[in-house]
Amino acid sequence: MKTDGDGHRIEGEVLEESQKRNLQETALVRTAEPLRPVAEGEPPTRLPPPRKRVRLGMVLSVMCAMIIAGVALWNWLSPTTPPVSYKTALVDRGLITATVTATGTVNPVVSVQVGSQVTGKIKALYADFNSVVTQGQVIAQIDPAIYHSRVNQARASLSNAQGGILKAQAALAQRKLELDRMDTLRRQEFVSQADLDLARTNFRDAAAQVEVAQAQVDQAQASLSNAELDLGYTTIYSPVNGIIVSRNVDVGQTVAASLQAPTLFVIAQDLTKMQVDANVSESDIGGVAEGKEAEFTVDAYPTTPFKGTVVQVRNAPISIQNVVTYDVVVGVDNHDLKLKPGMTANISIVTSRKDDALRVPNAALRFKPPGVPIEKKKVVWTFGGEGQPQTVPIKAGIADSLFTEVLEGQLREGDRVIVGLETSEQAGQKTLPPGFGVGPKIR
Repeated sequence: MKTDGDGHRIEGEVLEESQKRNLQETALVRTAEPLRPVAEGEPPTRLPPPRKRVRLGMVLSVMCAMIIAGVALWNWLSPTTPPVSYKTALVDRGLITATVTATGTVNPVVSVQVGSQVTGKIKALYADFNSVVTQGQVIAQIDPAIYHSRVNQARASLSNAQGGILKAQAALAQRKLELDRMDTLRRQEFVSQADLDLARTNFRDAAAQVEVAQAQVDQAQASLSNAELDLGYTTIYSPVNGIIVSRNVDVGQTVAASLQAPTLFVIAQDLTKMQVDANVSESDIGGVAEGKEAEFTVDAYPTTPFKGTVVQVRNAPISIQNVVTYDVVVGVDNHDLKLKPGMTANISIVTSRKDDALRVPNAALRFKPPGVPIEKKKVVWTFGGEGQPQTVPIKAGIADSLFTEVLEGQLREGDRVIVGLETSEQAGQKTLPPGFGVGPKIR
């Protein structure tokens, strides 16, 4: 530092100017008071340290951020009513196919259950699953030993009965000779009338014994025929031409034909002609009739539709847990043998079809603005002259899963009907790529 007079004056002026600038900045920031001149020789005001100035700025920044976050949260949570627009669809003309859906089982057209009329042990099997058999072919053999024994016993009984009739005929001849002798002696009065009557009675008794012996022969002959039939039943023959789809016995198994004939085989006569036995509910059976088209799928081929025709609607009701259904038989061609017996079919029967029907979407019939009471009649909502929704009564015809036919009403082709409501939020979210939309607003 200079000590001369000029140097002291220059350094004092510089210090004085610096103090004036610091005081002015401090007064503007902290007190917001008007600037005042600093007297010469007044001690300089002490400034706050740099750390306190940084802390003050951070506090102000945090307060501003909290205010902005509070305003944003209030706007997010505040109940607002977004503008509502209507989803519409066109009234057009096109195909409507009314169908009845049901489930059923794929079965052969002719299925024969082959059973046994006699009891015994299975001695041999000559056919298995999927075997092609012809009518009269031997497919199983029951052990015939016991039935051979019964046939021999019946033949012995027949021989015994035949010997009995010969004995009775010999006795009849003897009684005839005795009667003739007594008749001659009576005319000569060598015997009494009582002896002649006794001879006649013995002759009649001998004749009756011949009839009894003949009946025993017939009975023995019938027993022999019955035994031979049972012996023949030990050989199981195929009653029809077809394919064995089920075999229920094995070699060595004993079958008992007491009250009901046991089933040994199930033979399908022709697997190229199949049928679907479908259970149709009573509410849908009114539109089902013979000759109607049908289409169904099975789980084995979910993408392959099979077509058929209703060949029979059976009148016998089927009631299961108070649910009444009717059996509808649908014939189907199975030339490629894809369908197998027992498959579950999901079937749709076409009850009505119109190619150029005036139609509206089913959603238009279900739409109802909030606060409007439910109409008992069929109505759709359209836009009036001022752009406000209004109802249009219609008379509906057939319907499918997407459209309903309009038979009567003021709707015309090309009119727009309301099918739902759409808020502005939903409309905005539709324009965003997947994953970039915001969540629903909390109400």
